[in-house]
Amino acid sequence: METTREKKTEQSKTNTIKISGAEAIIHCLLAEGVDLIYGYPGGAIMPVYDELYKFQDKLTHILTRHEQGATHAAQGFARVTGKVGVAMATSGPGATNLVTGLADAQIDSTPMICITGQVPRHLLGSDAFQETDIIGISTPVTKWNYQITHAAEIPEIIAKAFYIAKSGRPGPVLIDITKNAQFEEFDFSYKPCTRIRSYNPVPKPDVKAIDIAASLINAAKKPFIVYGQGVILGQAEEQLKALVEKAGIPAAWTILGLSAMDTEHPLNVGMVGMHGNYGPNVLTNECDLLIAIGMRFDDRVTGSLETYAKQAKIIHFEIDPAEINKNVKVDIGVLGNAKETLELLLPKVKENSHEEWHNLFKEKHEIEFDTVIKNDLFPNKSGLTMGEVIEEINLASKNKAVIVTDVGQHQMVACRYAKFNQTKSNITSGGLGTMGFALPAAIGAKMGAMDREVVAIIGDGGYQMTIQELGVIFQHQVPVKIVVLNNDHLGMVRQWQELFFEKRYASTVMVNPDFVKIAEGYHIKSKRVSERNDLKATIQEMMASKEPYFLEVKVEKEDNVFPMIPSGASVSDIRLK
Repeated sequence: METTREKKTEQSKTNTIKISGAEAIIHCLLAEGVDLIYGYPGGAIMPVYDELYKFQDKLTHILTRHEQGATHAAQGFARVTGKVGVAMATSGPGATNLVTGLADAQIDSTPMICITGQVPRHLLGSDAFQETDIIGISTPVTKWNYQITHAAEIPEIIAKAFYIAKSGRPGPVLIDITKNAQFEEFDFSYKPCTRIRSYNPVPKPDVKAIDIAASLINAAKKPFIVYGQGVILGQAEEQLKALVEKAGIPAAWTILGLSAMDTEHPLNVGMVGMHGNYGPNVLTNECDLLIAIGMRFDDRVTGSLETYAKQAKIIHFEIDPAEINKNVKVDIGVLGNAKETLELLLPKVKENSHEEWHNLFKEKHEIEFDTVIKNDLFPNKSGLTMGEVIEEINLASKNKAVIVTDVGQHQMVACRYAKFNQTKSNITSGGLGTMGFALPAAIGAKMGAMDREVVAIIGDGGYQMTIQELGVIFQHQVPVKIVVLNNDHLGMVRQWQELFFEKRYASTVMVNPDFVKIAEGYHIKSKRVSERNDLKATIQEMMASKEPYFLEVKVEKEDNVFPMIPSGASVSDIRLK
């Protein structure tokens, strides 16, 4: 008679197949629903690429022109889809070229898996050709990393990697796989990971803390919400809107929170931070209750911590316990996924309007409009401004485009003036501030959302850091729209040199190539605009195009981005000019 153990053993055998570690990697990725990878082949990862060749009908590999481009493309894909982005590279310089993207994804909480090849197990630590300790290098900039030295480890480690990358507060994971493990054969089976001992990615909400938060909100006369990317990552957009509308609370976004609420919503009062809006910054130090939702009190948001919202009670809704009281001491921390905690909060909050408080925001907005916004969007000078370019894109896209920005003045202008009516529409490098991010990230975003228009807004400096990724656009005909706002300077650094270094423009003047000819070399339709009369029609033509399109806009060389909070100053010390 066959025993129960014998039945289980026989069943286990039927669920396994004997394959190489390289093929196992492909099967693991397919089991996790991956159908798109960005990467660059090389010796130590070649066995995996050989298997990729055999699975081209199921798994698309995009050859980027640099490994950093692969990580940013994977980030763009992840940010617009909410899925885990995947990048792959060889050992040594291939692996180290991933580090900037890993660091960017870590600080901006982007779910990403990076797979690197490594020298064979017996050569580890011998300084073999293209051997680098990528585990040691990447430890500070990953949520988790692991080196696989035996093929049998592959299924469990990849399953864990995906679970860790996408659960709780998302982040990047790196898996380093020695070459011998890629060749070894073993009995393969795959089981997705749903739990890891001692890892609790989503804290259970404390009902008592939510009760206290509701009491503070109901008692407040001048409540103010600052929301960040945690709202988007937690899929809490509807709950945020419901709270804002029910309690009548003005809400402002952080740079990564932008698009979680419709920018045209009457209770959405603008952006906080160094180049944010006047009202939200100044009135941070006048509110009696500050409600932070899914944001981390970054120094670019708070300015001087010694003066930040000292008059206010502070509630912090946050999924990561490490962020509570890290930078700003709060009165009550509400741990958990924002969607879950806000749903528990909503029935306990009373309806309110706070009209007098809202009028203060309107008054500050009028001051900012007359001093700054009017000149940015409707200039009376001959030179083009970055703001009017963004406004024309808003009009041509009807606020529906995904805007991917690089880092610098154009980034701040876009985050101030881009309008969105759909979530996951603002993709930028927030915490790390990575120049070169936008072009590859826009490629990934477009491939993740082919039904949406994706516009990359880039400065002439950052554009040249990853300009080679135009090759991906050409090879795969990715219909992304590229707008380079060219002021022939490293604009943001130049602005600081003007304001704080007595106009000593050290190494910030750019002698640029002919960007249009370069794009044409990649067979991408290209135009250059330097006159206001040509701007509107050209942007409309670009947005109507079904193909890749490059547009260079020559803007004023010495325009500055205001408002501005000087580094280390109080949010109350924001400058309008």
